[in-house]
Amino acid sequence: MGAPRRHSAAALLVAAAVLVSGVAVALALPAAGEPPARTRTGPAAGRTPGQAAERAYEAVCRTEVTGSRATADCHNPYPVVDRVRLHIECDRWWDLDVDTGPVEVGPAQTVRLSAGCWMPVRAAWVTHEVR
Repeated sequence: MGAPRRHSAAALLVAAAVLVSGVAVALALPAAGEPPARTRTGPAAGRTPGQAAERAYEAVCRTEVTGSRATADCHNPYPVVDRVRLHIECDRWWDLDVDTGPVEVGPAQTVRLSAGCWMPVRAAWVTHEVR
């Protein structure tokens, strides 16, 4: 008669575990149609109206890292000038990080920025200054 109690106790523990994990998953997921709390939506999220308008005219840049070199190709489809700079964070602590000088990208122009480290590149990004 002791065996049925073990099975029912095991079944009860399994059911409780499934219930608790289901509740935990439901609480971890955001509500349907609601963005996660850390997600910014729209071009103006977290910006003043002037900053949002300025960001709307930034050149479009594509950054590529290959070994110890980083290259950014930036195209400006807007009627304003954007000054772009390539920033590189090197992988080794002793390898100096690189910031290129600003390059003006006029309307309908494309520029290529390139720089590198002695050893592999950890990260590369472009900053903009719309004029």
